[in-house]
Amino acid sequence: MQEGKRQKQVAGLLYEEFNGIFQRLGLGMMDGGMVSISGVKVTPDLLEARIYLSFFKVNDPAAVLKKIEDKAWEIKRELTARVKHQLRRIPELKFFADDTLEHVFKMEELFKKINEERNNKEEQQ
Repeated sequence: MQEGKRQKQVAGLLYEEFNGIFQRLGLGMMDGGMVSISGVKVTPDLLEARIYLSFFKVNDPAAVLKKIEDKAWEIKRELTARVKHQLRRIPELKFFADDTLEHVFKMEELFKKINEERNNKEEQQ
């Protein structure tokens, strides 16, 4: 199902605000790596926001995700202060790990192996 115009507007607003909140609360650098917000999706009724987090060189992404979920009330309080005049209801926050970077790295490794095998076959012939 396609996202509506209002959903996209709210998601864009939340994305910008979350970036500022993460920077202010010091959630950008955790567990020896970097945490960034890769995307925000809002349900059609605007009552739930799904925040996708990307982890770069983080030792234990699951533990970092848990720490962020534990601070969800603090993040929501900051968000409420920033957007209370733009939204009637503040959506419920749900955090998810965005593993697209891992898939990209795996795909690059596979392509590298394929190219190496192809080059080895060409050299043998």
